[in-house]
Amino acid sequence: MSSTDVMVSRAHRIPVVARSVRLVPVLLVCCALAVTACGGGVHGGPGGSGVRDPYVPKAGNGGYDVTHYGLRLAYDPAAHHLTGTATLTARATETLSAFNLDLLGLEVGKVTVGGETARWNRAGQELTVRPSEDLDRGETFRVTVGYSGAPETVTDPDGSREGWLRTTDGALALGEPTGSMAWFPGNHHPSDKAAYDLTVTVPRGLRAVSNGELRGETTARGRTTFTWRTAEPMASYLATLAIGDFDISRSTARDGLPVYTAVDPAEQEASRAVLARIPEVLRWAERRFGPYPFSSTGAIVDRAADVGYALETQTRPVFPGAPGITLLVHELAHQWYGDSVTPKSWRDMWLNEGFATYAEWLWREDHGGETAQETFDALYDHGDQTYEGLWSFPPAEPSDAAHLSGAPVYQRGAMVLHKVRQTVGDEVFGDILRGWTTTHRHGNADTADFTAYVEKQAPGKNFDGIWEAWLYGEGKPDTP
Repeated sequence: MSSTDVMVSRAHRIPVVARSVRLVPVLLVCCALAVTACGGGVHGGPGGSGVRDPYVPKAGNGGYDVTHYGLRLAYDPAAHHLTGTATLTARATETLSAFNLDLLGLEVGKVTVGGETARWNRAGQELTVRPSEDLDRGETFRVTVGYSGAPETVTDPDGSREGWLRTTDGALALGEPTGSMAWFPGNHHPSDKAAYDLTVTVPRGLRAVSNGELRGETTARGRTTFTWRTAEPMASYLATLAIGDFDISRSTARDGLPVYTAVDPAEQEASRAVLARIPEVLRWAERRFGPYPFSSTGAIVDRAADVGYALETQTRPVFPGAPGITLLVHELAHQWYGDSVTPKSWRDMWLNEGFATYAEWLWREDHGGETAQETFDALYDHGDQTYEGLWSFPPAEPSDAAHLSGAPVYQRGAMVLHKVRQTVGDEVFGDILRGWTTTHRHGNADTADFTAYVEKQAPGKNFDGIWEAWLYGEGKPDTP
């Protein structure tokens, strides 16, 4: 998401079942938590109903790691009805008698685990699944969920909208931080990344655009089916699906990298020139940040009134109307910082937004605009007049979920990076920018990982003052 967008809109139990044990004490062993059937003995427990993220504690689930999502969807915009089958391939990280999936709204029809019908129940956003047999730690399993209904739009604590957004001619699915659970069941926390195969059927004449590469498009009986594949690991909040009337452009960037853009016809003329600069921005970004981490790139441009903000959806960022060059740079920089190197928790949001904001500073510096030092100085002197609450909390510790996209996360996060640059010099700082994306490519990292990495790259420098005053300190530091 961009710092500009923050100013607009941003810039988300299992009940215990009592059992009688009056006559046969051995049943105590077989009926623990009423999760598994008697016979082989109970040796597993239920997975967690959240990963206890400090800002969205119910998001994600414990006990397993998803490696692949296979989603088969059909959507009728006129009826606002979604039908889906989600098949998740996962590995149990502990022995499980039950596990949870995040799914908001929508009606569940059937659940299977390993092809066998499984029991399940709903409680809020939690879909609790009880396989017929325990899943052993380290075991790979498949869970399939059939579901349907009217997908919901989610309002975040900061007032912005995500989930399934109805648009003038279709729909747009956005997921930061938790909206993806409004259109498919899963482990919806950035710490669990997976590959995706998405097949979606829509009325003929509409297009369905998602992440990754388009692998197929067929039309029959008045409906068109699109198949998309994302081979590189992706956090669920970065998954997107845009359904509507789009002008499609296909081209290539360096070394034949596919560029696929989908633009609402009303935004086509205003978007043409800036989207044509995607290859140029990527060439610049590769020099600054290292090799592009994915196998395709592009953009989705929808009508501003239908979207409201830009988002760094993987390989194909979404824009609310025609973007300017700075916004394009910001969202493409996120492909390295946020999409490839993804935060371990939402506490680490500044690792996404601070880096993408600093990319804006570097772009201006490298293209005849103000230097990063001039941007830093102006922010220190007058930034609180432009960005509300700039000094209200430290970037590494947002005050609450409503401020995950607050100005300190973006602007002060970028200031932290500039302080590092001042300390180590341009050459080492360039190595840090590129090395960070290489070290954690397609993985997850947190603030402690970053500070340790910086200190390792410049062992003769003392960063304590930067971490204490700029990264974790309350209020405006005494000196710039």
